[in-house]
Amino acid sequence: MLLLSDGTVMAQQAASGTNFTSGWFKLTPDNKGSYVKGVWTSRAPMNYTRLFYSSVVLRDGRVFVAGAEYGTGWNTAEVYSPASDTWTIIPVPAGLVTQNNTVAPIIAVNSAGFMDSGCVLLPDGKVLISPVNPGTPGGTVIFDPVSNTCSNGPALVNFNPNSDEQSWVKLPDDSVLTFDSSLRSQRYIPYLNRWIPDANLPVQLYDAFGAEIGAGFMLPNGRAFYLGANGNTVLYTPSGSTNVGTWTVGPTIPNSQAAPDAAAAMMVNGRILCAVSPVPSSPTNIFNIPTSFYEYDYSSGSIGAFVQVDSPKGNFINAGQSFITRMLDLPDGTVLFADGGSQLYVYQPTTGPMPAGKPTISSITANGDGTYHLIGTGLNGISQGAAYGDDAQMDSNFPLVRVGDGSGNFFYLPTFYWSSTGVATGTNKVSTEFFAFQNLGAGSVYSLATIANGIASDPVTFYGAVWADFNSVNPTQTGAYDLPYHTLGQAVTAVPATGFINIKTAGHTTETMTITKAMSISAVGGPATIGQ
Repeated sequence: MLLLSDGTVMAQQAASGTNFTSGWFKLTPDNKGSYVKGVWTSRAPMNYTRLFYSSVVLRDGRVFVAGAEYGTGWNTAEVYSPASDTWTIIPVPAGLVTQNNTVAPIIAVNSAGFMDSGCVLLPDGKVLISPVNPGTPGGTVIFDPVSNTCSNGPALVNFNPNSDEQSWVKLPDDSVLTFDSSLRSQRYIPYLNRWIPDANLPVQLYDAFGAEIGAGFMLPNGRAFYLGANGNTVLYTPSGSTNVGTWTVGPTIPNSQAAPDAAAAMMVNGRILCAVSPVPSSPTNIFNIPTSFYEYDYSSGSIGAFVQVDSPKGNFINAGQSFITRMLDLPDGTVLFADGGSQLYVYQPTTGPMPAGKPTISSITANGDGTYHLIGTGLNGISQGAAYGDDAQMDSNFPLVRVGDGSGNFFYLPTFYWSSTGVATGTNKVSTEFFAFQNLGAGSVYSLATIANGIASDPVTFYGAVWADFNSVNPTQTGAYDLPYHTLGQAVTAVPATGFINIKTAGHTTETMTITKAMSISAVGGPATIGQ
């Protein structure tokens, strides 16, 4: 499941046995902002079937996917455009991933290509992917969304072909932390475009039979936290530089539970909601039942603690295996949960948002083309949001913009070109562009907030732009844009103080007026003459 920059959710159709799918659905919240009461619609299918693969929302609002542990897309990549509801195949040059694929009998698992590869969005908007079967040992792939091309990325400094299962965590300095089953950790440093070795882990997190791993998160206290497939957990304190960080043993998951491929999500209160199952006990008992649920509270003691919580179906346990679970942070502060069926659930945290995760809005200015530039702090959240590990990524550490009309109705304005793709950006000023729909009532007053992983900023007043279309032949207040005025004087009278006027076309007779209130006047689509 993926959160898009317009507040909607993309969810892939679940596989049934070896019937792997390419289908997608979209969940749109209702006009009160409720996802529980939202509407599902069908989306265009991918060009290939996929199960367990790379996925990321790009800075331009599109979605990038690559690989498939199961299905036909094992050596392919493609991009989805929400605006046109279309998928476009991205060429993968020869040599980036292996091609000698053999599909295993009965279980139908692939053996070459990207497969279930990890990926992360980089500060420059490119995507770093770590194929399970790269063309060269330790090789990675870079996807450039501007040119829509894939190329070689920096090689891993620690490469263990027996531990393709790796969880990546983005740190506040934009570096990316991961480790392998040999207890060796490493970090990708974006400004160097290379991987560097880091300190060794104090305990093993991979299970002894399937070499699986759980999710990882950046915590509000400045540490990174990883869930193990053998019941162990670890904490990492970053150095903030290229020096090695410090690993600490975390609390053991209670009741002989573990996270061998399992969903988890950071909630608005900073706690981690975890799906866990019994520790793997043999090569045929890796993904055991039942699934249980815990909250990890990072603030409890020196290393945090787990508290068991009820399941969506009651009595503390879920019938299925943990590897089929998925979670997603929603903008309303809840966590969306799925376990392979058509019935989804939301989890409501018992406590409210943490102050440290609250974004702020410093300013909003018009770009003059129907889009706006918002500057603030904390727009990306503390962590990447929900996580799973190498098999699926559902990062939501980008700003959303939500407006309310004062009558209890809310809707989202699409954001794009976020200045930061990081986490825990603190007091640094970051920004996003957003698009205000033409049907945003001209001059109407709205309450606008930005949201980061379910935590909303304090609202600010935002006015729907007043449009002036000088060349419209219709004498009434209608035209190519909703309710345009036909003279600048009419627009100036209609716009509220500090509001926006967008002028559509050039060519205008002289007008004389005195402007006594602050406003922004922009020409859309080229220069517009408003007088002589």
